[in-house]
Order: sequence, then structure tokens, then C-alpha cells
Amino acid sequence: MRNRIIIIVLSLLSALVSVQAQESPNERQAKRIFNQAYQQVFGEQGATLRYDVNITGIYKTWGNIWYKGKKSKFVDAKMNSWNDGTTVYTIKKKKKEVEIHNAKNNKSDKYSSKFKFVPENFTYSIADHAEGLMLTLKAKKGAKGIKEIHALVKKQTYEPISVRIKIAFIWTTIKISNFKSGGIMDEMLRFPAEQYKDYKFVDKR
Repeated sequence: MRNRIIIIVLSLLSALVSVQAQESPNERQAKRIFNQAYQQVFGEQGATLRYDVNITGIYKTWGNIWYKGKKSKFVDAKMNSWNDGTTVYTIKKKKKEVEIHNAKNNKSDKYSSKFKFVPENFTYSIADHAEGLMLTLKAKKGAKGIKEIHALVKKQTYEPISVRIKIAFIWTTIKISNFKSGGIMDEMLRFPAEQYKDYKFVDKR
């Protein structure tokens, strides 16, 4: 679930870049700033960050993620995962297992598809915030799935600070720290098979 939540957020942010519609000056500004923030996070240079997840105070977790293009790496207290764009390797520490999945048919992709983001279903706005700039997306009447998104970024640099997502009546908050754009080498995202020689490999492709 930890990785699924982050993947949903990344998918949402990625979709925002393609939005095209009749816009007010405020909405145009919101999209322009969001696009600049997006390039820092999802550009070809790659990025890394720490995430702290809180689902309405009921469920909390944290971890670190590195990603570049279709490749990524997740690390938290209970589970590690590598995705080289073709294959996903998930480490189950307690079971001492390595699960292998096809990246295109991974459980995380199936989960996130249930909350498909449709850019035209939202209105956009930007406002000053005590910690930076708040980008707010609200679902239009009749839209299903995600109801609201709040993305907080730093002023001037537009680095991400946090993202809040509302699905039905449930809010999920993801705080972002230790953010760094660039400097992500492909070797950093390679699955270190030699470190898990004593683990059982379970192929679920």
C-alpha cells in the first residue's frame, strides 16, 4: 500500500502537464507554475525525495524514492522495490522473498488505474500560502474518483512541499522532504541481486 499511494500521486502529477482548456489568468498561472515544478520532479534528470504519508490519522508510513524516467526505487522499513521499466523487484523482508512482476502488469498499476485522473474534470487555482504557493484542483460536478488535490510548492524555486488528495471523504496527505532534482544515475536504480542471494525468488510475471 505504501508504494501504491506514491504511484497514484506521481500519476496524478504527470497527467496535469497535458491539460488544455479555456483558462482564467489565475488558472494559467497555476498551470505554468505547476509545469515548472513538474520539470524539477519528473524531468529527464530524475529526482529523489522522502515521503511521509498520513491517511486521516489512521494510517501512517514513510519512505524514500528515487526515480528517473520509467525507472524507480522505493525504500521503507518493511519493503524495498526496484523498477527498471520492464521488471519490478519487490523485497519482502520478513518473508525473505523477492517478488518479480512485469512492470506493465504490476499490482500498483492496477490499483492506480482505479483512480484515473482526467484533467478536464477539474478546475485549477493558485494562492499564497504561509509556506509557499498552494495549487488547488477541484473536481467539477459529476466527476467521479478524486474530488480534490492540494499541491504546496516553495515560492521562487517551486520545489514540492506536500500533496493532499481527497477521494470520497478520505484525505491522504503526503509531506515531501530531502528533495533533490538531478544527479540520479542509472546504476542507483539497478536491482542489486547479489545482495539477496539467500532470498527466495517468486516470479509472478
